Amino acid sequence: MGGDGIQTAGVASILPRLTTPVLGYNGIFPGPTISLDQGTKAVVRISNQLPATHPTAGHLLSTSTHLHGSASLPQFDGYASDVTNTGFYKDYQYPNFQPARTLWYHDHGVHFTAQNAYSGLAGQYHMHDPLERTLLPQGNFDVALTVSDAMFAENGALGYDDNTHSGLWGDVILVNGRPWPIMKVQKRIYRFRVLNCSISRSLRPTLSTGDPLIIVGTDGGLVPVPQPVTNYRHAGAERYEFLIDFRKYATGQRIELRNLSNKNNVDYDFTHKIMAFDVVGDTVDTIDPTWNTVPAALVPSEAMNLTPAQATKTRRFRVKRDDVTNLWTIDGGTWQEVIASEYRKTIADVELDAVEIWEFENSSGGWFHPIHLHLIDFQILSRNGRPPFAYERGPKDVVYVGEGETVRLLMKFGPHRGRYMVHCHNLPHEDHDMMVQFSVGIKDFDGDPNDPIKAAPPQFGTGA
Repeated sequence: MGGDGIQTAGVASILPRLTTPVLGYNGIFPGPTISLDQGTKAVVRISNQLPATHPTAGHLLSTSTHLHGSASLPQFDGYASDVTNTGFYKDYQYPNFQPARTLWYHDHGVHFTAQNAYSGLAGQYHMHDPLERTLLPQGNFDVALTVSDAMFAENGALGYDDNTHSGLWGDVILVNGRPWPIMKVQKRIYRFRVLNCSISRSLRPTLSTGDPLIIVGTDGGLVPVPQPVTNYRHAGAERYEFLIDFRKYATGQRIELRNLSNKNNVDYDFTHKIMAFDVVGDTVDTIDPTWNTVPAALVPSEAMNLTPAQATKTRRFRVKRDDVTNLWTIDGGTWQEVIASEYRKTIADVELDAVEIWEFENSSGGWFHPIHLHLIDFQILSRNGRPPFAYERGPKDVVYVGEGETVRLLMKFGPHRGRYMVHCHNLPHEDHDMMVQFSVGIKDFDGDPNDPIKAAPPQFGTGA
């Protein structure tokens, strides 16, 4: 399977009577949703046809596209310093062998990921498999919700203020690029794939009726057992899939998906709302077995089947802001140091197929950090010594590390050898400079056949 994604400037109709300049894949925000079946190898050509510099921030618009949630080879993983300049293209190869999951693609260009993603360079990517297609709603009842927040200038342009790199919190909540939309729903069960695409804001979704959101999927795919929750914490870059059962509501009833928020967000008058659903009396297709069925169990996964006894090593990392440099760090490390080392400095050199426990401690106060590990899915073992929240009991690749929290993660490293990133997904933190790297199954970087910068360099032109 092949496809093209053209990064270009565009114009979006987000606000009444005004237009908003965006940078987008194919010129739109969010980018087109890609949907395919497990085992379909894909080559996606990303052509950078953006202006040479960002229209408001002024930085060079060099990009690096990361398919977040994919076990891609390092040279196709969106390594931050593997940039494609304006006028160049790169063919990204995606194996798509993993179980069904909600992935997303976004810009990962070194030191300007936050502004590039905020400007529109993001979209969802769905991978299906036979079990998932049988168990959960499909088609019109399998709904992608890309949630973000934004601030706007008087002329409709996006505003940007990251509060000295601590984070950006907009006063407008967008779902699929629309402020506080309303969706018509039938009296049946729907599946929603919620991506928090905000560059800093975390969410705490809940229904206005108090009825449960039934969690059926996390970042790395389906959970073993559905988990009904009245609300949950949802950090930037996390994906949660949940079911809502609209069968008992009256025709004409409106149900709101609200946001209770979390510590250390900046909230405004209307950021407590996400979107709404209006129930309609349309005839429901009752031949579809998913219309009224919440599965009692879903599917196991490699990450969730791991046990702590399999781990051969425990590593501990601290996330904090450096008091001297004001840079955000992981165990004192930054991406500036990785660059200065000619991309050799790592926080860990892990054997291929090794099982390890990684612990992240956030005791610096005042901040939460969504920590993302590239390449692998992990299981959350504990949070401050207690079991993970019910909604986290599925395969993950981002973990919410809240204020004063220490999380323990269990993971198996593979299937590829090479260098991969670990970073905070509060994107102003990542850019300044909360990103480091680990290696899997390789120590001689000079002989690395999957060198993330050299193995598959961008090409000049559009490739047309």
